[in-house]
Amino acid sequence: MSIAEQLDTTIPAGTWTSDAVHSRVSFAIKHMGVAEFHGAFSKVVATLTAERLTGSVRIGEIRLDDDPDQEGHVLSPDFFDAERFPEATFASTAIRRSGDELEVEGELTVKGTSRPVSLTGTIAGPTADPYGNERIGLVLTTTVDRRDFEVSWNAPLPGGGQAIEWDVVLTANLQFTHAQQA
Repeated sequence: MSIAEQLDTTIPAGTWTSDAVHSRVSFAIKHMGVAEFHGAFSKVVATLTAERLTGSVRIGEIRLDDDPDQEGHVLSPDFFDAERFPEATFASTAIRRSGDELEVEGELTVKGTSRPVSLTGTIAGPTADPYGNERIGLVLTTTVDRRDFEVSWNAPLPGGGQAIEWDVVLTANLQFTHAQQA
């Protein structure tokens, strides 16, 4: 295996720290059976090494793109119960890279409940920025059943079905920096 092929199957060495301004975890869920409802956590704290990806979001930092007035309900015990469970976390158990493709297995904890999840996506970089740092970007996606995390509020629709679907698509857009050694 050539050096170039080896680089395409591993995460570059060192510890990579998320760039808080350029990282975001978002979600999409079908609402009223007709369209997606979107939200995001913009304050992401994450660390990436060759063997591990860990991260967390503050539940109270949620932003709902479609209806900011609903944030209070989403933070309540009906959904995230942010007062009792202020943080959601992820810790990988395996990272597999093939070229720009990435598969990350790990444990997601939401509302005090942990479940295994598999995320798939892409990796870009490393590349140098104008400030003397190296950067890596990850885009990872998974779908979870929110009932698995006890986020199960719902209301029946008059014609059948539920106001909010059970499946939630989670997407992590993460940008990491690694200061170059002098």
